[in-house]
Amino acid sequence: MKAAFYEGDRTISVGPCIPEAPKAGEVRLKVAYCGICGTDLHIFHGQMDKRVRVPQVIGHEMSGEVAEVGPGVKGFAVGDRVVVRPLWPCGTCPACKSGYAHVCYKLKFLGIDTPGAFQGSWTVPAHALHRLPATVSLDLGAMIEPTAVACHDVRLAQVRHGEAVVVIGGGPIGLLIALVARDAGARVLVSEVNPHRLSLAWGLGLEVVDARSEDLPARVETWTAGAGADVVFEVSGSAAGAEMMTQLPRAGGRIVPVAIFSEPQKVDLFRMFWRELKMLGARVYQEEDFERAIALVASNKLPLERLISGRFGLDELGKAFAQMDIAGAEAMKILIKCSE
Repeated sequence: MKAAFYEGDRTISVGPCIPEAPKAGEVRLKVAYCGICGTDLHIFHGQMDKRVRVPQVIGHEMSGEVAEVGPGVKGFAVGDRVVVRPLWPCGTCPACKSGYAHVCYKLKFLGIDTPGAFQGSWTVPAHALHRLPATVSLDLGAMIEPTAVACHDVRLAQVRHGEAVVVIGGGPIGLLIALVARDAGARVLVSEVNPHRLSLAWGLGLEVVDARSEDLPARVETWTAGAGADVVFEVSGSAAGAEMMTQLPRAGGRIVPVAIFSEPQKVDLFRMFWRELKMLGARVYQEEDFERAIALVASNKLPLERLISGRFGLDELGKAFAQMDIAGAEAMKILIKCSE
């Protein structure tokens, strides 16, 4: 078995994977696939070197099988197909005690704060496991983690049947939010500037706005007969998106900033006041969101295969990162096969 290590300075090395025997409450997994997400790309670019311990195996959007079970673990056996919800809360802080363990004050994120899944063998706490149905292929299983992000965002926004939802940003998470919201019965409009992403969203049957040339507020006003959107998701991570998100909702509408902003952004608080808008923070996911994502993937309602831009072997992880740099916004989700 092999492991891919982030060495710093946009460098990935591949070496032996040394299986770690599970301790009490842990399991060792044979990793099948792991997807590259935006956070992994930030790490590769050196933007999180203060958080990761170089050299380190990263990655967390995975699927695989249980290879070994540690003492005290119940409910899982060798051979079980699983995915990992890569959160390790402390269990004792005020957030954990009040039901918000997913935003634990001392939260460890597996694959960032601890070794991750770009390796053939990965040892993790058993509480992070979710069963993967036999009907879901292992490659699509690696799409469950990002789908769970979308399920969490749509659930927190309380998206209802018939509502008008605008998604600013048509990257992987933006399109997944759009698809999950559509599955909930909403009408969805995706705003994007990249031609490839616009074409992909349109091909998925979503309504689109080319934000380079169209007046988005005017389009939303026409689309909603003057009312405004019920929910707006900001997923572009751009200053323009942060400014735009308050201009689109109806009176009493909801805004969910999903993208991670490294710096404070300009937000129109007058518009928040004027229309009594609600803004909801949304971070990662909870157990029920993972289960919802698994059920959606198993139902084949989401065209996830259309979001996969390519598949690479573990030896090619560095090449895959480089391709994402070159392809830019044209690359959606790339999967890495981590073991034979």
